[in-house]
Formats: sequence, C-alpha cells, structure tokens
Amino acid sequence: MLRVLIADEVDKECPTRLRAAGFDVSERFEISAEELIKVVGDYEILVVRSRTKVTREVIASGKNLRLIGRVGVGLDTIDTKAAEQKGIKVINTPQMSTIAVAELVMTMMLDLVRGVHLANESMKKGLWEKKRFHGTELNGKTLGVVGLGRIGKAVAERAKSFGMKLLVYDVIVDEETLKRFGAERSATMENLLKRSDIVTIHVPLLPETRKMINAKTLAQFKTGAYLINASRGEVVDCKDLLDALKSKKLAGAALDVYENEPPKEPWEKELVAMPNVIATPHIGAQTVEAQIAGAVMIAENIINAFKPL
Repeated sequence: MLRVLIADEVDKECPTRLRAAGFDVSERFEISAEELIKVVGDYEILVVRSRTKVTREVIASGKNLRLIGRVGVGLDTIDTKAAEQKGIKVINTPQMSTIAVAELVMTMMLDLVRGVHLANESMKKGLWEKKRFHGTELNGKTLGVVGLGRIGKAVAERAKSFGMKLLVYDVIVDEETLKRFGAERSATMENLLKRSDIVTIHVPLLPETRKMINAKTLAQFKTGAYLINASRGEVVDCKDLLDALKSKKLAGAALDVYENEPPKEPWEKELVAMPNVIATPHIGAQTVEAQIAGAVMIAENIINAFKPL
C-alpha cells in the first residue's frame, strides 16, 4: 500500500478519493518544516499547497518519495531540480484556479477605479461622503494584459464584457487568439505600459520575469494608471512600486501576492497599508469551487500515476 502524506489543508475530496483507491493517507495539515524532514522518508507521495516548502533537504530526506503533488499552480515552493535529480515526479493542478483568480482580478479592478473599499470604510465610521468618491468606469479603458495564458485569457474575456479595450504583451500568443478576444498585440512591454489605464500581470516566476516590474518599467506607465498583480509576488519590485505610488505616478495598485508571505518588512507593511492599495492574503484560489477542483485533480492525477497499484 502506497503511503501519502498531505502536509497542507486540502478539501476532503482528496483524501477520500485516495483512500477509496487503496492509498494509506496521513493528514498533517500543520506539520512544521523540521518535523516534515523527520517523517517524509516514511512516504512515497507528498501532497502540499503553498504553505509547505519542499526544499532540497526535504527531498533528500524522502528516501521513499516517488511523487510530489502541488495543489495549485506555481512550483516555486518546490525544489524541482532536486526532485528531478532523485527521479521524483512533480505534478500540480494549474487548471483549478483559473476562474477564481480571474474573478478576483476583476473584483480588484472594479474596486480600484471606484474606491469601494474606501467608501465601505467611510460608511462603517458613520460618515456619508458621497462627494468624495468620484470614480471612473472600466468601459472604454485600455487593459494591458501581460501574459495571455489560461488566467490572462479568462481576465481578457471578462474585461471585454465590460467594454474594455485589450492590449496584450505575450511572446507566444497567436493571432487567432487575439482575434477571438478582439485584442491588440503590443510589440513591446514599454508600449503596453505607456498606453494602458490598468495593467494586470499573469506570468510565471522565471529568471526573466523576476522583478520585471521595477523602477525602470514603472516609469514607463501612463501617469495615473493602476497595477494588479495576482501572479507571483517577486514579479514586481514592491519597493519600487511603493515609490511609484508615493510619487503619484500610479493612482493605485492591487496585490494578492508578495515577496514575503505574509509581508514582514517595514516597507511591505507600509505598502499594504496605503489607502490606494488593495491587499489580499493570496486568496486567488480561495473559493469553494476551486478548492474542490484542486483536491479532485490532484487525487485523480496521483491515482493515474500509480495505475495499476
């Protein structure tokens, strides 16, 4: 019987399906990094979300590990090179959160241009500041989409229904896809940044995307534009973003991901506390539907990987 350690909280569909398929499943949702290193050698399969960091040390201790399953999209919390060197398969569930993240981005976009969070805060203080909250409409505005993958496409589809103009920067997107969304291709990132009223980032964390939004690229933004990042925290140099917001180069920003999660540096705390910054604690995939989908996907992928048991 193959043994599975689920180190982060996942929907019950995952352990239920694995047990029904004959796996021996242990659920230790709050296991510490130190304890994981001690016990991981007892398991053939390790299931994690973003909380658990599967380091080279963890992998070296996993003498029986054959598969690591990540319920989610990014693999930056797993040392994939170390896993590959040991012949350990790494799988994830990239499709689970597409709609959830796209809907969060649209929520952030609407909030940024209307100041809903500020109006709500004002009302809860017993104030009636109707004249204070003059927003703008999404209709007719240009949305710059950096990365037209699964989530980028889902955002573009929804933004189009709001009457937005779509400008896309993606090195591999095809003309048929652009035509389907009624989008225009931007030949350069600089062109997109200069023309967009709102920029939303949807790229993986790679050497070439790390801190791609920095002082230089922020200077290229249209003055008064907004930035949304629900991809990976280190895609944006948030120290530079803080400066751009303080100087009023940008009108606001919305962040669901951060370099440190949770933010711990004084400048990070200053950034998320700004009234024109919408900050959420990496909740892009935190919907009931997405969590069930991720649990089912990872369980089925594990079952299929070991057929016949």
